[in-house]
Amino acid sequence: MLDLKLIRDNPEFVKAGIRKKQRDPALVDRVLEIDRRRREVVQEVERLRAEQNRASGEIAKLTGAAREQRIAGMREISSSLKTLEPELRDVEAALQHALLELPNLPDESVPPGKGAAENVPVRHWGDKPRLDFKPLDHVETGTRLGILDMERGAKVSGSRFYYLRGAGVLLEQALIRLGMDLLLAEGFTPVITPILVRPEIITGAWGGADLDEQQVYRIVGEELALIGTSEQALAGMYKEETLDEAQLPLRLAGLSWCFRREAGSYGKDVRGIYRVHQFDKLEMFSFTLPEASWEEHEHLVSLHERLLQQLGLHHRVVAVCGGDSSAPSAKTYDVETWMPARGEYGETSSVSNCTDFQARRLAIRVRRAKGTVYAHTLNGTAVATSRALVAVLENYQQKDGTVRVPDTLVPYMNGMKVITTAR
Repeated sequence: MLDLKLIRDNPEFVKAGIRKKQRDPALVDRVLEIDRRRREVVQEVERLRAEQNRASGEIAKLTGAAREQRIAGMREISSSLKTLEPELRDVEAALQHALLELPNLPDESVPPGKGAAENVPVRHWGDKPRLDFKPLDHVETGTRLGILDMERGAKVSGSRFYYLRGAGVLLEQALIRLGMDLLLAEGFTPVITPILVRPEIITGAWGGADLDEQQVYRIVGEELALIGTSEQALAGMYKEETLDEAQLPLRLAGLSWCFRREAGSYGKDVRGIYRVHQFDKLEMFSFTLPEASWEEHEHLVSLHERLLQQLGLHHRVVAVCGGDSSAPSAKTYDVETWMPARGEYGETSSVSNCTDFQARRLAIRVRRAKGTVYAHTLNGTAVATSRALVAVLENYQQKDGTVRVPDTLVPYMNGMKVITTAR
C-alpha cells in the first residue's frame, strides 16, 4: 500500500499518479477524510483514558461526597470510552480498507495512456518469419498433429480448458526446462509453490481490498483461493519477515499451475490456448534493496528476451502506459512475441517493478546498518507455457503441417527435431 504520510503531505502528487493509472482520485480524498476522523477519535480516546487514569489515582485520596462525585465522573468517562473504542476500531478498519484500494503510483517514466493501444514500443529483436504458405493457427496445427485437444478439454471442464498429448507435453516441459536452466545460471533458486493460498496473500500481491472475483477462483467453505500466478505465493513466502541486507537480491524461480477465471475478458482471445483458465508457468521473482530495483527490473526483462532469442522468436519490448498498468506495478514492460496466424504480436511476458507496494502490504522488511526499510519486489514471466506453445507452434510450423523443434529445445525432447504426430 501507499505510505499514509505521503498521502497526507502531498495529496495532489498522489492524485496525479492515480489519474495516470486511470483510477478515481476521489479514493485519495476518502482516505484523507477517514484519516482525519480517525485522528479525532484517537485524540478523544487518549484524552479520556488520561482523565480516567488521573481520576483513578485521585479516588483513593478522597472521602465522602467528593469521592462519590469523582466515581460518578469516572462512570461517565467509562461510558464515553465504551462508545468511542468500538468507533475507533471501525474507523481504523475503514482506513485500512481505503488504503488497500489505492494502487501503486506509476514511475515518472511510465508513458501516459488509457489502454494497451497506447503502450510504447522500446525495441525489437529479429525478423518476422517468411512463410511461403498461409499459416495455420496453433489450434489447427496442434489438432492435426494430435498434440492439442480443445474439444475433449471443453467436454470435461468447459471452455478454455484443453488436453496436451505426447509431443505436446514434451514441448511444454522442454520450454520450462530451458527457462529453468537459464534462471539457474543467473543465480535463481527454484521453488515449487502452493497453489492454494489465503485471500490476503493474493490481495497483498495483486492489490485491492478484496479478491477480484473476475479473476480469482475462491474455494467455497474455505479461506483459500487458487493462485493466478506463483508471484502471489512467492510474495507471501516472506510475509511479516525481516530479510538481511546480505541476502539481497533474493531471486526465486517459481514453478506452479496458475488459475484465472478471465470473467471480464468478454470474448477476447477465446480461441485456442492464448487465454485460458489453467496453465503452467515459470515465474521470476526478486526481493531487492530500494536503490537496486530499477536495475533489477531491466535485468529481468533481458532474461525473457534472452530466452526468446534462444528460441529464435521475433519479439518486441513495450513500455506499458499508465492506464494499462496493474495495481501493484510502478512500471511494467511487456514482451510481445510475433504470432504469424494471429498476424500480430502477443504478450509472452509481463515484467513489473512493484517498488515497496507489495512489501508494505505483506510487511516484508530489510535489516540494514541504519535500521529497517521495506524491500522492493519485482516479478516477471519467464515461461507461460500456453502462450509459449502458441509462439512455437505458429512460428515453427512447416508447409506439410509438421512443426520443427527449435534447436535449443531438441536436447530436452529426447532428440526430436520435428513434431509429426502426438507420439
